Amino acid sequence: MFNEEGRMEALRENVSSHKHFLLDGFVELGALRPVLFIPFFIMFVLSQLANSLLLYVIISQKSLHSPMYILIAGMACVDLSLPLFFVPNMLLSFLFDWRGISLSGCLVQMHFIHFVGAFQSTLLVWMALDRYFAICTPLYYHERMALPRFLKFIIPLVVRNVLMITLFVSLAGTLSFCAANVINHCFCEHMAVVKLACGNTSINNLVGLLAAFLIPVADFIFIAASYVVIFSSVLSSGRSGVKALHTCVTHIVVITVSLTIALVAFLSYRIRNGLPATTRVFFSTMYLLFPSCFNPIIYGIRTTEIRQHILKILTCYRFVQAVNYS
Repeated sequence: MFNEEGRMEALRENVSSHKHFLLDGFVELGALRPVLFIPFFIMFVLSQLANSLLLYVIISQKSLHSPMYILIAGMACVDLSLPLFFVPNMLLSFLFDWRGISLSGCLVQMHFIHFVGAFQSTLLVWMALDRYFAICTPLYYHERMALPRFLKFIIPLVVRNVLMITLFVSLAGTLSFCAANVINHCFCEHMAVVKLACGNTSINNLVGLLAAFLIPVADFIFIAASYVVIFSSVLSSGRSGVKALHTCVTHIVVITVSLTIALVAFLSYRIRNGLPATTRVFFSTMYLLFPSCFNPIIYGIRTTEIRQHILKILTCYRFVQAVNYS
C-alpha cells in the first residue's frame, strides 16, 4: 500500500514538474555545437539588414506605393519579425548553453512563430491575386486592388490563420508532459512539443495536419491555379504579356524555394524515416530562417524598380563616405 501511494505521489510530482523544458537542438554535435553560432548569426544579421533595407526603399519612395510593392513590404515585415521570435534565444543557447524555457513561454513562442510563419504563404496568395488582376484584367486592376474591395480577400485568410494557429497551440497547452522535458529542437515547434506528451495526442496530430492542409497546402493550390490561368492568358496575349510575366517569375522562385524546405521539414516529423535528428532540426530551422534571407535578395535583384532604388541608395552612401574620408 505504501509503495503504491509512493509511486502515485512520484508520478504526480513528475507530471507537475514538467512546466519547464530544455531546447536541445543539435545536441548530437557535442563540442561543435557552439560553432553553429557563426553561420546562424550571419544569416540572422543578413535577414535583418536585407529586409530593413527593402522596407526602407519601399516606404521612402512614393513611386513604389502601389499594391504590388506594398505586398512585398508586407513579406519583408514577416521576414524581418519571424527570426526575432527564436534566433536570439537559439544563439544564446549555442554560446552559453542557455536552453531552458517555461511551458507558457514555449506556447507563446510556438504561437508567434506559427502565426507569423503562416502569413508567408498567405502573402504569396495575395501577390498571386495582384498579378492575376494586373495581367488578366488590367483595365480593372486599380478598382479590384483598392483596399475596400481587396479586403474580401484579406479578412477570410487572416481569420483562418488566427483560428487554426490558436486552436492547435491551445490544444498543445492542455497536454500533460510526464515522460521527458527535453525538446530536440532549437525552438518550440508544434510537433516536437506534442511528441513529448503522455497520453493520447491523436487530436493534436489531426488538428496539426488540418492546419497544414488549410493554410500552406490550400494556399499553394490556389497560387498554382492562379498562375496556370496567368500563363494561359500570357500565351495568348503576345509579347506584352510575356513582359508582364517577369514579375510573376520572382514570386514563383520564392514559392518554390519556400515550399520545398517547408515540405521537407513537415514530412520529416510525420513520416517514419532514417533522417538523423540533427538533419530534421536543421530543415525545420531553415524553413523559418532561410526565406527571411532569401526573399529580400530575390525581390531586390529581380524587381527592376526596387533594384534601381537600392543601387541609388548604395551609390549615395558610398559618395558620402568618400566625401567624409577626403
